[in-house]
Amino acid sequence: MRPTSRDKRPVNLDLGTIDLPVTAYASITHRVTGVAMFFASFLLLWALDQSLASEASFAALADVLGSPVAKAVMWLIATFLSYHALAGVKHLVMDAGIGETMRGGVIGARIVFVLAAGAAALWGVALW
Repeated sequence: MRPTSRDKRPVNLDLGTIDLPVTAYASITHRVTGVAMFFASFLLLWALDQSLASEASFAALADVLGSPVAKAVMWLIATFLSYHALAGVKHLVMDAGIGETMRGGVIGARIVFVLAAGAAALWGVALW
């Protein structure tokens, strides 16, 4: 015989109505940027291969990377890398016992978001 649940609490399946704390957004974004960087690594390895294949392929790659679309893609990759690294450092700091409280987590997440926005701006200036 299978036991049945007698729990009559409502189940909220509309994720858009859930009010998540800033720490949840920081955690979700950290995971998303990690997955994005995994897939971007294939593109970056291809570009490295093309740059080392011959002088002609290097020149062709340089022309491609000079386009606005390629610059936007490189900006996204650099921004994702910066955010992921900053969030990783926040996790290491928390593993050391600093900022383990909810208040510390919120402050750490906000600091990461601000620093990542600054890094994104710097990458934009460097690429354009």
